[in-house]
Amino acid sequence: MHDQFLKLQLKFWELIYDENGQDLVEYGLIVTAIALAAIGGIQHFASAVATLFNNIDNSLS
Repeated sequence: MHDQFLKLQLKFWELIYDENGQDLVEYGLIVTAIALAAIGGIQHFASAVATLFNNIDNSLS
C-alpha cells in the first residue's frame, strides 16, 4: 500500500513538472472560458425570452 502511494506521488510530481501537455491544458482553459460565457449568454437570452412571453401573456389577458 505504501509502495503504491509512493508511485502515485512520483507520477503526480512528474505531471506537474512535465511541460509536454501544457498546450492541451491551455486549450482546455480556453474552451472552459468560452463555455462559461456561452452559458451566461444563454441564461440572459432565456430570461429575456421569458419576459417577452410574460408581457405577451399579460397583454392578451
